[in-house]
Amino acid sequence: MRTRVAVIGGGANCEHDVSVASAASVAGALDPAAYDVVPLTIGRDGTWRDRGLRPIGLSGAAQVLRGCDVVFPVVHGPRGEDGALAALCELAGLPYVGSGIRPGALAMDKWATKLVAQAVGIATAPGVLVTSATAAHLRWTHPVVVKPVAAGSSQGVSRVDVPEALAPALDAAFALDDRVLVEDLVVGREVDVAVLRRTDGSLFVPPALEIVTDGIFDYDAKYGGHADFRIPAALTDTDAKALQDAATGVFEALGCAGVARVDFFLTEAGPVLNEVNTMPGMTEHSQAPRMFAAAGMTYPDLLDELVRGAHR
Repeated sequence: MRTRVAVIGGGANCEHDVSVASAASVAGALDPAAYDVVPLTIGRDGTWRDRGLRPIGLSGAAQVLRGCDVVFPVVHGPRGEDGALAALCELAGLPYVGSGIRPGALAMDKWATKLVAQAVGIATAPGVLVTSATAAHLRWTHPVVVKPVAAGSSQGVSRVDVPEALAPALDAAFALDDRVLVEDLVVGREVDVAVLRRTDGSLFVPPALEIVTDGIFDYDAKYGGHADFRIPAALTDTDAKALQDAATGVFEALGCAGVARVDFFLTEAGPVLNEVNTMPGMTEHSQAPRMFAAAGMTYPDLLDELVRGAHR
């Protein structure tokens, strides 16, 4: 008998379009001989929709989910990746793919992620947490990166090299979150590491990926085809091991499950953590699946591993 899998995409956040693309890719790649896929979409306004994109509301979605064996949430960003959908599944007693409530919430909060990483000895960029009450007192003294604490796809992220650019950067970040992170600009190579918790509980880390781009790796660079992804990243054995140790260390410290993408700056002093994505882009051509492909794990095999490793 085929396993009935609900694949949830969309979401009421700034990553809606990216989530729709990821969910469609996942739904299309799950082996039809093994899985009966039931797509559900959350609209920008929060309305749940069925396979035909007809509005069915949360109560209708609950009825659909009750008839499924596993839930595969593919909603990036707030009210999805941040533990919200994991909480829904936990309350309903439904097995689901990916990280649970706590790691989802912690990893989505970039400030909390920094605190956890620092507690286990993983370097992060020096930074300050800014709110609307403290923003007026912030003064520019050197190049920084301004970003919303809990948003994704590099939206609302700005590099600030001159004093007069600080206020607009803060405004852009505050448009997406009421807490903003202002971090020192880190000079180093941008290297991503994917981590998968296999069904037997072991961790699998494929070859790392390096992002080569002009300037900051923002939304346009990420999805406009302007970035150069190099897999495997050209790394010394020492750097490769340091990145793998740091990635698995923060993965375990946060309590992640399923797959996560851990983003670093590789500096002369070693890896500096940028952020952790507990539901990274999941099209076949997204960074994490491409890293697993470089290790010989096909996209359908990766999805199969994730479904079989779902929370029970």
